[in-house]
Amino acid sequence: MASWLGGLGSGLGQSLGQVGGSLSSLTGQISSFTKDILLEGAEEVGDAATELHVSNSRLREIESINAAQKFENERLKKVCSDLEEKHEAAELQIKQLSVEYRNQLQQKEVEISHLKARQNALQEQLQKVQSAQLAAGVLPSAATSASYVPVVRHSSGFEGDEMDFGDVIWSQQEINRLSNEVSRLESQVDHWKQIALSSKVQGTNDAEQSEICKLQNVVKELKHNLSKEIDEHQHELSVLQDAHRQKLVEISRRHREELSEYEERIEELENQLQQGGVSTNTMDDSKISEQKRNAQSLEGGRVEELQVVKDLEDELRKVNHELSSAKEENKILLKEQELAKVEKIQIAQEYENLKSDFSMLQSSVAEQDALLKEQEKKLQSKTSLPEDVTRLQQALLEAENKIARLSNLNQEEKELTSAQHTNENILSAYTEKENSELNQLRQDLERKEHELNESIAERETLIAELEELDKQNQEATQHMITLKEQLSKQHTETDSIIKQLKFDIDFERKKVSELEIEKKEAIKELDSQKEKLSKCSYALNDLHISKQQLQDNIKDLQEQLRKSQDCNLHNKKEIRELQQRLKERKEELPVSLSKLTNSNQESNYPCQDLILKEREAEIAKLQNDILENKQLNEDLEKSLSDLRTENGKLIAAVEELKQELSDAISEKNKVYLEKDTLVEALKMEKRQLESELNQSEKRLLEQAHKYKQTIEELSNARSMDTTALQLEHERLVKLNQEKDFKIGELQRTIEQMETDHQETKEMLTTSLGGQKQLTELIKEKEALIEKFKNQALQVKQELEEHVKISKQQDVLKQNLEEKDRNLAVMKEENNHLKEEIERLKDQQSRSTTHVVEPKTLDIIIELESEVTQLKVIRNNLEEEIEVHKKTIEDQNRTTVQLQQSLQQQRKEIDESKFQCEQMNVTHERLSLEKDEEIKNLQKTIEQIKTQLHKERQIIQTDSSDLFQETKVQTLNGENGNEKHDLSKAEIERLVKGIKEREMEIKLLNEKNVSLSHQIDQLSKDEVGKLNRIIQEKDLEIQALNARVSSASYRQDVVCLQQQLQAYVMEREQVLAVLSEKTRENSQLKTEYHNIMDIVAAKEAALIRLQEENQKLSNRSENSSQDMSRETIQNLSRIIREKDIEIDALSQKCQTLLTVLQTSTTGTDNGSGGVNTNQFEELLQERDKLKQQVKKMEEWKQQVITTVQNMQHESAHLQEELHRLQAQISVESDSNSKLQVDYNGLIQTYEQNEKQLKSFSQELAQVQHSIGQLHNTKDLLLSKLDLVAPSVATASTVSQLSSAQYSAPGVLSDESKLIQKELEQLKKKLQEKDSTIRTLQENNQRLSDSVATASEIERKSQEETESEMRQMKEKHDVLQKSLREKDILIKSKSDQLLSVSENLSNKENENEVLKQAVTNLKERNLILEMDIRKLKEENEKIVARCREKETEFRALQETNMQFSMMLKEKEFESHSMKEKALAFEKLLKEKEQGKTGELNQLLNEVKSMQEKAVTFQQERDQVMVALKQKQMESNALQSEIQHLREKEQRLNQELERLRNHLLEMEDSYTREALAAEDREVKLRKKVVVLEEKLLSSSTAVENASHQANLQVESLQEQLNLVSKQRDETMLQLTISQDQVKQYAVSLANLQMVLEQFQQEEKAMYSAELEKHQKQTAEWRKKAQNLEEKVVSLQESLEEANAALDAASRLTEQLDIKEEQIEELKKEGELRREMLEDVQNKLMNLMNSTEGKVDKLLMRNLFVGHFHTPKNKRPEVLRLMGSILGIKKEELDQLLSEDQRGVTRWVTGWLGGGAGSKSVPNTPLRPTHQNIFNSSFSELFVKFLETESRPSLPPPKLSVHMKPLGAAGTGQTTSTPSNSQMQDSGVSGMSRRPDANPFLAPRSAAVPLITPASNSGHLLMKPISDALPTFTPLPVSPDASAGAVLKDLLKQ
Repeated sequence: MASWLGGLGSGLGQSLGQVGGSLSSLTGQISSFTKDILLEGAEEVGDAATELHVSNSRLREIESINAAQKFENERLKKVCSDLEEKHEAAELQIKQLSVEYRNQLQQKEVEISHLKARQNALQEQLQKVQSAQLAAGVLPSAATSASYVPVVRHSSGFEGDEMDFGDVIWSQQEINRLSNEVSRLESQVDHWKQIALSSKVQGTNDAEQSEICKLQNVVKELKHNLSKEIDEHQHELSVLQDAHRQKLVEISRRHREELSEYEERIEELENQLQQGGVSTNTMDDSKISEQKRNAQSLEGGRVEELQVVKDLEDELRKVNHELSSAKEENKILLKEQELAKVEKIQIAQEYENLKSDFSMLQSSVAEQDALLKEQEKKLQSKTSLPEDVTRLQQALLEAENKIARLSNLNQEEKELTSAQHTNENILSAYTEKENSELNQLRQDLERKEHELNESIAERETLIAELEELDKQNQEATQHMITLKEQLSKQHTETDSIIKQLKFDIDFERKKVSELEIEKKEAIKELDSQKEKLSKCSYALNDLHISKQQLQDNIKDLQEQLRKSQDCNLHNKKEIRELQQRLKERKEELPVSLSKLTNSNQESNYPCQDLILKEREAEIAKLQNDILENKQLNEDLEKSLSDLRTENGKLIAAVEELKQELSDAISEKNKVYLEKDTLVEALKMEKRQLESELNQSEKRLLEQAHKYKQTIEELSNARSMDTTALQLEHERLVKLNQEKDFKIGELQRTIEQMETDHQETKEMLTTSLGGQKQLTELIKEKEALIEKFKNQALQVKQELEEHVKISKQQDVLKQNLEEKDRNLAVMKEENNHLKEEIERLKDQQSRSTTHVVEPKTLDIIIELESEVTQLKVIRNNLEEEIEVHKKTIEDQNRTTVQLQQSLQQQRKEIDESKFQCEQMNVTHERLSLEKDEEIKNLQKTIEQIKTQLHKERQIIQTDSSDLFQETKVQTLNGENGNEKHDLSKAEIERLVKGIKEREMEIKLLNEKNVSLSHQIDQLSKDEVGKLNRIIQEKDLEIQALNARVSSASYRQDVVCLQQQLQAYVMEREQVLAVLSEKTRENSQLKTEYHNIMDIVAAKEAALIRLQEENQKLSNRSENSSQDMSRETIQNLSRIIREKDIEIDALSQKCQTLLTVLQTSTTGTDNGSGGVNTNQFEELLQERDKLKQQVKKMEEWKQQVITTVQNMQHESAHLQEELHRLQAQISVESDSNSKLQVDYNGLIQTYEQNEKQLKSFSQELAQVQHSIGQLHNTKDLLLSKLDLVAPSVATASTVSQLSSAQYSAPGVLSDESKLIQKELEQLKKKLQEKDSTIRTLQENNQRLSDSVATASEIERKSQEETESEMRQMKEKHDVLQKSLREKDILIKSKSDQLLSVSENLSNKENENEVLKQAVTNLKERNLILEMDIRKLKEENEKIVARCREKETEFRALQETNMQFSMMLKEKEFESHSMKEKALAFEKLLKEKEQGKTGELNQLLNEVKSMQEKAVTFQQERDQVMVALKQKQMESNALQSEIQHLREKEQRLNQELERLRNHLLEMEDSYTREALAAEDREVKLRKKVVVLEEKLLSSSTAVENASHQANLQVESLQEQLNLVSKQRDETMLQLTISQDQVKQYAVSLANLQMVLEQFQQEEKAMYSAELEKHQKQTAEWRKKAQNLEEKVVSLQESLEEANAALDAASRLTEQLDIKEEQIEELKKEGELRREMLEDVQNKLMNLMNSTEGKVDKLLMRNLFVGHFHTPKNKRPEVLRLMGSILGIKKEELDQLLSEDQRGVTRWVTGWLGGGAGSKSVPNTPLRPTHQNIFNSSFSELFVKFLETESRPSLPPPKLSVHMKPLGAAGTGQTTSTPSNSQMQDSGVSGMSRRPDANPFLAPRSAAVPLITPASNSGHLLMKPISDALPTFTPLPVSPDASAGAVLKDLLKQ
C-alpha cells in the first residue's frame, strides 16, 4: 500500500511540477501503478512460498534434532537404570557369596572343632593310660585324692569360641584386604617398570636413569616390606589359631576334671556304703537287747508302715513304667547305634581300644556291684528288703550298662560338643521333672528304710542269729570306732561341700554381674550403632533432597533450553522477514528512482547526494542489524553449549550421587548386617546366660535341698542305710542325666555319620563310574591295537605274495628277451635271403634267355601255400586282437571303478583326518581344562599344606594316620568327582567319536582287502593270457623259421628268372597295390600312435592314482601291486608291437601273393617277359621294409629300458615301504618309553605322598607331645590350687564336730539310737581324717614335685634368657650385615649371573634327586622281589618241614616196627625158655620113659608156637597199617588246612591287587595330568624366578636366609622328636621332661623370631609409610586425572554436539552469504540502472525546466475560485509551492491579498517572484466549512474509493512482522522539512516527496518509519496494517483540509 501511495504521490507531484495535464492522466497512472503493485504482490507471494518451504524444512530438522536428543536422553536414562539394577544385583550376589563363604567357614570351624574334640578324647584316653601307669608305679593313692568341686564352664568356653570365630573372620577379611593391596601395589610397580623401560628405550638423561634406579630400589624395598607384612599377618593368624586351640584345650581339661571329680565322688560314696553296711552289723552285734526293745515298741506301728509300703510300691510301679519307657528309648537308640556301627567299620580299631579301657572300668563297676550285692545279702539276712528296690537297682544297672555302651561311642566321637548347648535347655526341663520325681522317691525310700528298721525288730530270725551276734560283738566294737571316724569325715566333707557350693554361688553371681555389665556395654554399643544408623539415614535423606534439587535444576535448565530454542526460531523468522523486506526495497529502488527523475526536475545535485547518503546510512543500519542478529545467534549458541555442558555436569553429578547412594546403601546394609550379627550374638549370649543362671539356680536349690535333707538325716541319724541309698540314688540320677546328654550327642553323631557315609558313597559311585569308563576306553583301544596288528600281518602276507608274482614276471621277461633274440636272428637270415635274391636278379639281368625253368613253379606253389597259412594266421591274430581290445576295455572299466573307489577312500580319509583334528582339539581343550583344575587343586593342596604347617594340631599318634588317610581320600574323592563331573560329557563324546572311527577303519580295511583280491585276480588272469599269447607267437615264429630254412635258394632263382616277364607286365598293378598298402600303413601308424598316446595318458593317470593310493594306504596297498600293473601294461605294449610286426609281415605276404597271381595270369595269357626294373623296385621296397623293422626293434629296446626303469622304481617303493615300517617301529618304541616315564612319575608321586604322610605323622606326634605337656602343667596347677581349700575346710569341720558332739543328752530309746549313730559317725570322721592326712601327704609330695618343676622351669627360663641375649647379639650383627648388604646391592647385580648358574645347578640337582627317586623306586621293586623270594624260600622251608615231618613219621613207623620186632624177639625168647623147660621135662620124662607122649606134646607145642607167631605178625601188620592210615589222615588234614589257608591268602591278594589296580589306574590318570601341570608350572616358575632374580636379589637372600633358619630349626625339631620317640619307648617320665624343655626352647625361638621381625619392621616402617604416602598422593592424582578425563569426555561430547550444530549453522550461513552475494550483485545492477535513470532524469529536468502544464494551472485557477474564501489562501499556497515560490514571498502575497485581488492575480500571473507568501496557519478540524463539495474533498473521496483493492492471500501475514519497537514506536507526524537543507539554487527548497494530494491517515497506520525519513516512499518500510489491506480510516470530523494539511506538513 505504501509503495502504491508513494507512487501516486510522486505521480501527482510530477503533474503539479509540470503545471498542466488533467485528471485523466492521473487515473491512467493510478491504474498502471495498481497493475504493477498486483504483479509485485504475486512475485512476493512466490518468494514467500519458497521461504516457507525452507523454514518448514528447518523446523523439521530442528524437531528431528530435538527428538534425537530426547531419544538419547531416554536411552541414557535407561542405561543408568540398567546399570543401577546391575549394581544392585551384583551387590546382592556379593552378599550371597559372602554369606555362603561365611557358612562354609562356619562349617569348616565346626569340622575343626569336631576333629579337636576327637583329638581331645584320644588325648584323654592317653592321659588315663598314663595316669594309670603313674598310679601303679609312682602314686598309688592318687586316685582317691580329688576335689569335690564340680565347676560347670561349658557355655562360657563356647561363647569365647564364637567370639574367636568372629576374630577369625575379621582376620580373614584383613588378609583379603591386604592381599588386594598387595596386588594393587604390584600392578603399580609393573606400571612404573613399563614407564622406566619406555623411558630407557627413548633414551633418557643420566638423571632420569638415576631416578629409575632409585624407584627400582624403592620397589624392591616395598616388595620386601610386603613379604614381611604378609609373614607377620600369617604369624598373627597362627597366634590366633593357637589361642583358639588353647581355649578348646582348657575347656576339654575342665570337662575331664569334672568327670574325674564325679568318678572319685562315686567311688567314695560306694566306700561309704560298704562301711555303712559293716557298721550296721557291728551295731546289731553290740546292742541286741536294745533292738529287742525297739522291736517290741515298733510292733504297734507296723500296720501303718505296711500302708506306707503299699504307697511306695505304687510309686515304684510308676518309676518302673518310666524306666520301661526309658528302656524303649534305649532300644531305639541301640538300633540306631547298630546302624551306626554297620556304617562305622572304619572306627572299629579305635572302638576296640576304647572297649579295652572300658572293660577295666566295667570290672571296677562289677566289683562295686558285687560289694553292693554282698551288702544286700547281709541286709536280707537281717531284714527282708522289698523286692521292688532290688528290681529298681537291676533296672538302673541295665540302664548304666546301656549308657556305658553308648558312652564308648561318645568317647569315640566328641564331635557334637557344640550341639550340647542347644539341647541343654530341653534336658534341664527334663532333669527338673526327674529331680522332682527323685525327691518323691527319696521320701518313699526314707519310709521304706523306717519299715526296714521295724521289720528288723520284728524278724523272728533275730533270736536264731543271737549266737552269731555274740561272736561278732567283739568285731563290732572295733568297727564302731572306724564308723565314728567315717561319720566325722563325712561331716567335714559335707561342710566343705556346702562352703564350696556357697563359693560357687558367689562366683556365679559375680559372673552374672560381669555378664550384666557386658550386656549394658553391648546395649550401649547398640545405641551408638543406632545413632550411627540414624545419622546414615539423615545423610541418605540429605542425598535424596540434593538429588531432587538437582533434578529441579535439570528441569529448569531444560525449560531455559526450550525458551532459547524458541527465541532462536523467533530470530530466524525475523531474519527471514528482513531478507524479504530487503528484496522488496531492492525491487522498489528502481521504480522510485525512475519516479524521482520524473518528479524532481528542479532538484539539484546536493539533493541526490543527500539521498545517497541517506541510503548509505540505511544500508549501514541494516548491516548493523544483521551483525547484531549474528551476535545474538552466537550468544544463543554459546548459551546452548553452556547449557549442554551444565546438563552433562548435572548428569555426571547425578551419576556420582547415584554411586554415593549405592555406596551408602551398601554401607548401611553392611552396618545392618553387622548389627544384626552383633544383636544375634548378644541374644544368644543372653539366652545362654539366662539358661545357665536358671540351671545354676535350680542346681543350687536342688543342692540346698539335698544338703538340708542330708543334714536333717545326719541330725536324726535314723539309719546309715538311708544315707547310703540316697547317695546311691543321687549318683544314679547324675549318671542318668549324663547318660541322657550322651544319648543325645550320640544320636546327633550317628546322624552326621549317616550323612557323611551317604556323601562318601555317592563320591565312590561317581569315581567308580569314571574308572569303568576309562577301563572300557582302554579295552577298546587294546582291541584296536590287536586289529591293527592283524592287519599288519595280512599286509606282510600280501607283500610276500606280490614278491612271488614279481619273480614270475621276471621269468616272463627273460622269455620275452629270448624271443626278441630269436627274432633278430630271423631278421638277419631274411637279410641274407634278400642279398641272395639281388644276386639272382643280377644273374637274370645278365641272362637274356626267356626260358622258364620248372623250379619256379614249385616255388610259386610253395609261396601260395605259405600265403594261405599266413592268411589263416592273420585271421587268428585279428581274433586275438579283438579279444585283447575287449580285455583292454574291461581293464579301463576296472580302472575307472578303482579311481572311483580311490576317490571315495580319499574322501573317507579326509573325513577321518578332519575328525582326528577335531578330536585332537577337544583333547587339547580337555587337557587344558584339566590342567586348570589340577592347578586349582594343587593350589588348594599347597594351602592345606601351609595350614598344616602353621596349625600345630594336637593329634594322637594312633589317630593321626587315620585322619590324614581319610583327608587324602576325601580330597582325592572330591577332585575325582570334579574331574568326572567335568569330563563325563566329553568322555562320552570321545567314546562315540572313537567308535565311529573304528567303524570307518573297518570299512576301509574291508574295501582295501576286496580291492587287493580283485587286483590279484586281474593280474593273475592277465599274466596267464599274456603267457598263452607269447607261447602262440613263439610257435608261429618257429614255423616261419622252419619254412624259411626249408626253402631252397636255387629253385627260387629259377622261378624268378621264369617269372621276370610276368613281373614286368604287372608292375603297375603291384605299384598301385603298394601305394594303397602304404596309405593303409600310414593310417595304421597314425591310429597306433593315437592309441599309444591314449595308453600313455592312461598310464600316467594310473601312475598318479597309484602314487596317491600309496600315500593314502601305506599299510593296505604295497608297491608290488603297482609293479605288477606296470609290468602287465609293458607286456601289453610288447604284444601290440608283435601284432604290428605280424601285420607288416602279412601285408608283405599279400603283396607277394598278388604279384604271383598277376604273374601267373600273365603267363597263362601269354604276355611278355618280366622286366628286371620291376624286380629291382620290389627289392628296394623290401629294403624299406627292413628299415622299418629296425626302427621297430629300436622302439622295442626303448620299451625294455622303460620296463627296467619301472623295476628300479618298484625297488625304490619297496625301500620306502621298509622305511615306513621302521618309522612305525620307532614310534612304538617311543610309545613304550613314554609309558615307562609315566610309570616312573607315578612311582615318584607315590613316594612323595608317603613322605608327606610320614612328615604329617611326625608333626602330629610333636603337637601331641606339646599338648600332653600343656595338660600335665594344667593338671599340676589345678591340683596345687585345690590343696589349700581342702586343708582349711578340714580344720573348720573338726572344730564344728567338737562343738556339736560335746553336749550329750540321755532322753529315751531314740536318744540311745542317736548315740549309737553318733559313735558310728565319729568313727567315719576318724576314717575321713585319716584319708585327709593321706591326701595332705599326697599334696605335699605334689607340691614338692611342683617345686622341683618350677626350679627346672626357672633354670630353663634362665637358659632361654641367655639364648635371648645371644639372639639379640646375633640380631645386631645381622642388622650390621644388612646395612653392608644394602651397600653391596650394586655388586650383587654382577653376581646375578652366578645365581642363575646356581639355579641351573639346582635344577640339575633336582634332576639328580628325581633319578635318586627313580633309583629308590627300583630299590623298592628289588625289595619287593626280595620279599617275594623270601616268601618263596619260606614256602620251600615249609615244604622241607613237611618232608621232615613225613620223615619223622616214617622214622616213628620204623621205630614202631622195631618195637614190634623186639616184642617178637622177647616172645621168641619166652618160647625158647618154655621149650627148654619142655626139653627138661622131656628129659625127665625120657628118664621116666615116656618118649611117645613127649613127641606128641612137642609137635603140639610147635604148632601152637607157629600159630601164635602168625597171629602176632598179623596183629603187628594191622597195627602198622592202622598207624600209617592215621598218619596219612593227619597229613591229609594238615594239607587241606594248608590249601584252605593258601586259598584265603590268594583271595586276599586278589582283592588287594584289584583294589591296587583300581587305585593305580585312578592315580595314573590323575598323576599324568598332575605331572603335565607340574611341568608347565615348573617351566613358568623357572621363567618367573629368572625375572625375579633380576629385580629382587636382596629379597631372595633374605628368603634363603630365613628358609635356612627354618630348615635348621625343623631339622633340629625332627631330630629332637625322633630322640623323644625313642626315649618314650624306654622311659615315659624322661621323655616328658625332654618335651617340656623342647617346648620352652620352641617358645623362646618363637619369641626371638617375633622380636627379630619387629625390629625389622621398625627398620622398614618409615620407608613403607613414605611410600604409602607417595602411593596415596599418586592415587589422588590418578583419581583427579580420571575425573578430569571424565569431565573432558563429557565436554568433548558436548563440543561435538555443538560442532554439529555449528556445522549446520555454518551451512545455513554459507547459504545466506551466497544469497547476500546474489542480492549484492542485484543491488549493483540496480545501482547501475539507478544511475542511468538519474542521468535520464537530469536530462529531462534540464529539458523541462521553466515549462508549466496548462491543464493543471487551469484547474488550480478554477479551483481557487470554487473554494470558499476562508480556504483560498491554502489553495494559493499550494499553487505557490507547485510553482516553487518561497514561503516568505507567499506570505507577503497573501498579506497583500486583503488589499485587492488584482495584486494577487497580477503577482500570480507575473510569476510572483517578488510576492511573499503569508505563513500558513494550520486549520483545526472544528473550523471546517459546511461546503463539502470543494475540489480537494472530491479529490480525497476519489483517492479513498481508489484505495480499496482486492484483499491478497492471508499467507503474507506470516512474513510481514514488525521490525521491532524501534520501527513501530518512533513514528512521528513532524514535518520532514526540518531535515532538509535550503538550497540557494532558484526557489526550489522543498522536499521532492512532499505531495499536497496525499490523503489524510490515522495515527494507527504509520506510513513512514524513522529509518526511512529520507528517501523515496517506495524505499520506506511496510507497516503492520499493510498485510490486511484495510482501507485508510478517516475520522468523521476530519475535513479534506485537515488531510491536505497533513500532506503539506510532510
